[in-house]
This record gives sequence, structure tokens and C-alpha cells, in this order.
Amino acid sequence: MRGTIGAALAMVLAGGAAQAEPAKLDPRTAIYELRTYYPAPGKAAALNARFREHTTALFAKHGMTNVAYWNEIATEAAPEGRLVYVLAYPSRAARDADWAAFGKDPEWQKVVATSEAAGKLVTKVDSVFMTAADYSPPILAK
Repeated sequence: MRGTIGAALAMVLAGGAAQAEPAKLDPRTAIYELRTYYPAPGKAAALNARFREHTTALFAKHGMTNVAYWNEIATEAAPEGRLVYVLAYPSRAARDADWAAFGKDPEWQKVVATSEAAGKLVTKVDSVFMTAADYSPPILAK
């Protein structure tokens, strides 16, 4: 797991920003959240489809900045890999408010009900909160 976090963070710091909304954030003071999703057996494709088709847009709708997403290369411990991504927020309080609103969104609740009709897509979620080091190259484009 530690290798996954290091690899994901290295990619972000190398400029792997995608779909970022920099106008809302100061990259030096933003709170970054590194999230790792462990897909249920046989559910990695469905999990990625849910993110691709619904989740990232709903995150943006609720004020979260989508920084980057990765699929871990399969290993013996994670035969389908894991979904690893980074979101950014102006503060920890904003993060908590964004997630609360996201979780209550009727559109999200419908997406979950539909996508999990045949069973849960995720068995575990890890979350790490970070700030940029003062020597980090730019993370979000200005």
C-alpha cells in the first residue's frame, strides 16, 4: 500500500493534474486527500465505470477538485488492482461539508443504488490527508 501512495503522490507532484479547478484553490494551502478504493471481487470495471460516468462530475458539482485518478497494476494481493485518486479542497472544513452534501445528493444515491444492485463495489477505502511541501513543483495549474 505504501508504494501505491508514493507512486500516486509522485505522479501528482510531477504534474499529473486532470480536471482540476484551480480558480477555487491555492495549491500551496489546499488540502489534498489521497483515497484508495479496494474493489470487491469482480467489481473493478464497474467501479471505474461509476467514477467515469457519474462520480467525478458529482464531486465537481459539490465543490471538490478532481486532481488525478489511477488504476493500480494488478498484484497477487490485489488481483484487479485498486482505484487511487486525489481530490483537493480549500480547507478540511470545506472537505467535510462537500462530502456531507455529496452523500445526501439524490442523484448520487440513485447512482449507488443502481450500480450496487448486484452487490457492493468497494470492500475498503483508505484516506490520507496532505498539504503540499514548500519545495513541491506546482500541483494544480494556475
